[in-house]
Amino acid sequence: MKMANFVMTVSAVLFAVSPPTFSQGTVADYQRASALRASYESLALHVAGPVSWIENNGRFWYRKSVKGGAEFIMVDAVSLQKQAAFDHEKLAAALSREARGKYSGLTLPFTTFRFLDNQQSIQVAIEGAQWRCTLADYACRRIEGAPAGGGRGGRGGGPGGAPPQSDRRLSPDGKWEAVIQNHNVALRAAGSQAATMLSFDGSEGSSYDLRSIQWSPDSRKLAAYRVTPGYRREVHYVQSSPEDQLQPKHSTLVYAKPGDILDIEQPAIFLIETRRQHIVDRALFPNAYEMSPLVWRKDSSAVTFEYNQRGHELYRVIEIDAASGRARAVISEEPKTFFSYSGKKYRYDVDDGKEIVWMSERDGWNHLYLYNGASGSAAQITSGNWVVRSVTRTSEESRQIWFSASGMVPGKDPYFVHFYRINFDGTGLTALTEADANHQVSFSPDMKYYVDTYSRVDLAPVMELRQASDGKSIMEVERGDISELTKAGWRAPESFMALGRDGRTDIWGVIFRPTNFDPSKKYPVIESIYAGPHSSFVPKSFQAFNAMQAQAEVGFIVVQIDGMGTSNRSKAFHDVAWKNIGDAGFPDRILWHKAVAAKYPYYDITRVGIYGGSAGGQNALGGLLFHPEFYKVAVSYAGCHDNRMDKIWWNEQWMGWPIGPHYSASSNVDNAYRLQGKLLLVVGELDTNVDPSSTMQVVNQLIKHNKDFDLLVVPGGEHAAGRSGETGPYGEHKRFDFFVCHLLGVNPPPWQSFETR
Repeated sequence: MKMANFVMTVSAVLFAVSPPTFSQGTVADYQRASALRASYESLALHVAGPVSWIENNGRFWYRKSVKGGAEFIMVDAVSLQKQAAFDHEKLAAALSREARGKYSGLTLPFTTFRFLDNQQSIQVAIEGAQWRCTLADYACRRIEGAPAGGGRGGRGGGPGGAPPQSDRRLSPDGKWEAVIQNHNVALRAAGSQAATMLSFDGSEGSSYDLRSIQWSPDSRKLAAYRVTPGYRREVHYVQSSPEDQLQPKHSTLVYAKPGDILDIEQPAIFLIETRRQHIVDRALFPNAYEMSPLVWRKDSSAVTFEYNQRGHELYRVIEIDAASGRARAVISEEPKTFFSYSGKKYRYDVDDGKEIVWMSERDGWNHLYLYNGASGSAAQITSGNWVVRSVTRTSEESRQIWFSASGMVPGKDPYFVHFYRINFDGTGLTALTEADANHQVSFSPDMKYYVDTYSRVDLAPVMELRQASDGKSIMEVERGDISELTKAGWRAPESFMALGRDGRTDIWGVIFRPTNFDPSKKYPVIESIYAGPHSSFVPKSFQAFNAMQAQAEVGFIVVQIDGMGTSNRSKAFHDVAWKNIGDAGFPDRILWHKAVAAKYPYYDITRVGIYGGSAGGQNALGGLLFHPEFYKVAVSYAGCHDNRMDKIWWNEQWMGWPIGPHYSASSNVDNAYRLQGKLLLVVGELDTNVDPSSTMQVVNQLIKHNKDFDLLVVPGGEHAAGRSGETGPYGEHKRFDFFVCHLLGVNPPPWQSFETR
């Protein structure tokens, strides 16, 4: 029986691939690939980073690239004055002295900062330490014990309630404390120890959760969840090579997987004056995947929460009347496939819920609706064969919504993000961006101005300051300069469109060619794949360097494609992934490749490789298992190869519940016996994102079926193992070598012959 080859050296067997007639995969090719990032990123000048507005004074700052490093710039939107945000050289001298580094004004050791003391000082982070510098005298001091940035809290941290205290919840008027005693909710006067029980249905196996308790604004009511715990699955890890001891270490991680029994959350309402408890009937929320934190109406009449049903085919906004404890569905989404709560959910309660702005794909495209909070009737705000991407701001006062969308302009790239304003009644649709490009917009706090930064893969970023009232451009702030970059050999990737499997839907991708590209030669093709249904992934904005360019540099054409099943198009486009993640848009991808080959004779689709990580790792191996007639070589790292083995929230969202035979149909484990072609699997032994056993179960099946493959296990490696992070350039170098061996048919150069990145 053949065993897996543990790929730890560069030696490789050449396979039956005809060698090219010109040089590819040489030391020179690897050297160029290794040097591209440092070279290219330093040559793209006046490329501006994200904008940070300063509260209430109409100013913003940003960081931009300049020759030799970067500068921080301040702009006054009122006076249109533009200047350095501070004296770079003085700050560099102060930090060099106090932080014991060697910094210049163009190489400051931070990329962002905070203004303090009415812009009289700034705070920066250097190697994990916080420093505060006054701008009058440029005196810098280290701030001891500065708090780290906050993360997203659990229950109780959301709207409608203060953050939970260690053992009690204080009422808004400060008179009462809610506590948990013997698994039940109890009430006591603030500062007292004598408590009155409000509930008696809590028990050791079904306790009220202190974190869930929410006081009504009038301090006369409580809402809380009683929680019956589900199954606590643990993933086990062995750290083979810890740095602080010789012997391995063991650890566990609580990690729910598809099909696991989940917590049951039972809401209850408590009326303080009468000590009455309402246990809310579960008819409208019988089988929850998740229930959001309880949120009180401002008038204390009702409490709301959002209910996501197991299987993700029903999503409701539920309101509980506080006086009666009766629940009603204010909004109920009941699609035939999935409700995409990941990235396509927006809710804004207008006038304490009298109206609700809501996002839905119910007409086949992602749009905004205005609900009547009492009757449940809805009017469509936006409509058309295009998608709302996000909501920037909703104004009750002006009854207007600022939002981003894509696909509104016929004949243009349907993924380009543009920004718009519209009235609640659907009138007054106003475009706030113009250029045929991908846009990022940042509004001033008072909504008087916005900064529009736009670019394409072939257009350096342009930053403009505009008036929010009419969208008029009042100042070009920055325009990227890539003249030196193009002199150094940089060429923009090509955006390419072809029709998908239905013969009418446009499929978009990009093409990267090596800098020494010769159209008279033949080039093997490598696809970088990530077909996760939660978004779209083909780059749309300018990048001086993309890792796909480095892969191309060693002798390939490298592409990336968004096939059907990915997001940000129509609901039908997205639904291809429903209970069918194994599809991964491959029929569309293969047609796209063939369309490119029909246009460009040098595009050799007899030699096609594929690589990806995480969901892309599942997709990369899937190419060899389900489409071996097209894909010949794959590198798969950190793959979630069986959707039953991966995290519950991501996989049940697209594969549904309960688990059925469709999970097996998409499984790389169950279909490992189909393997054809050359495969390199990479896995980090401590991957806390995707259970490493997902890869090892593929390995087990490949061995059982006598399949030849290669495996790299990264000791101490996390989810990024094989790409960057813990392994640095090692995993990338292995990928280069693997494709050079099996697509070019040549021996890679010895590792000692050049330095890797």
